[in-house]
Amino acid sequence: MNALGFAWRSLVRQPARAALGILGVAAVGALLFDMLLLSQGLITSMRDLLDRYGWDIRVVAGELPRQGPRIRDGVTASETIAMLPSVSGVLLVRVADAKIDRPSGTALNASFQGVDVRTSAGTGVARRPPWTILRGRDAAGPGEVVISESIASQAHLAPGASLMLRPSCVSEHEALPPTTMRVSGIAEFPFASETEDTIGGSFAALRNACSGNVGDEVDVLLVTSRSDADVTAAAIRAARPDLNAMTNDDVVGRLQQTGFSYFRQISTVLTAVTVSFAVLLITVLLTVSVNQRLGEIAALRALGFSRMRVVKDVLSESALIVGIGGLLSLPLGLLLATGLDDILKGMPGIPAELHFFVFERGALAIHLSLLLATALIAALYPMRIVSSLPIAATLRDEVIG
Repeated sequence: MNALGFAWRSLVRQPARAALGILGVAAVGALLFDMLLLSQGLITSMRDLLDRYGWDIRVVAGELPRQGPRIRDGVTASETIAMLPSVSGVLLVRVADAKIDRPSGTALNASFQGVDVRTSAGTGVARRPPWTILRGRDAAGPGEVVISESIASQAHLAPGASLMLRPSCVSEHEALPPTTMRVSGIAEFPFASETEDTIGGSFAALRNACSGNVGDEVDVLLVTSRSDADVTAAAIRAARPDLNAMTNDDVVGRLQQTGFSYFRQISTVLTAVTVSFAVLLITVLLTVSVNQRLGEIAALRALGFSRMRVVKDVLSESALIVGIGGLLSLPLGLLLATGLDDILKGMPGIPAELHFFVFERGALAIHLSLLLATALIAALYPMRIVSSLPIAATLRDEVIG
């Protein structure tokens, strides 16, 4: 019988201890797997979110990720940038606060995203707005808007319904008359949180709602480059040195150095703790198992089992416990990650499409490597015990005892 089969029989003979070890490794492995997913999950999710709609450069007046002043000549700036040879298209985005009147008399606070497209000459490429239509169709013209699922649920609105809103386009103390807009569709706004009420429409629709009190100011210009984003960003900075052009990689890099570094540090600390706990758990279980079978091991040595063979038996037993527990930890970890992700996404200001735990092959490879190292390290002390076991003395003690 080979070492693995012999180790399996040893585990079956002690089902309670084997089950304890396997369940312990499964629990610790699930937490370890989640920490590995967390370490890069936000970065991966944010990068996917930024790249999803085809824009690879963001132009603002201030410094990202902090919210700065608006671009005062946003329309002129967009036209200048759109004329650059390396630019395919520019999307203007202006955000204003708004209140939605409801028949009940209470108003909903919402944000109104007004967008407009500037396409480079000769491209004819239409860029998607920063939302995805769920029902109905996209807004067309100055009298139509799309609304989030949250607004549709709270205000009992559907595509084709009328929406009465009062925007605050320049100051929150404005008292503009209410404007009636037609709801053309229900949309998902990926950069808004799940509880945020959001309206989307054209730049003309925002101007219409604001009674023309908008001007040329925009919050951000979303640029699509023809080829290399870094080259295009450099060209934008040269054309408009007063503005800050950042590629998606720049944005992710800054977020990684500031807000996301906290989660990586948490992940690193908890990973070290969980691996240490797993090593101690398996070491204790194997040591107890070996100490209870010293007489049996000495008898096997006397019957011809080599020192290397009994060492392999202990290592195989450790590998079986960690291997079975590690397999169970994967579905358990994914289930736990789903629940934790839903809890963390409930924090204010977290975009609905941003995820804290994202599965990656690299995380799975690191997880398996750490479990393999755990099985090896945990078996070192028990292997030392069986390798240096005095056969005659141990058998004599067993007979006398």
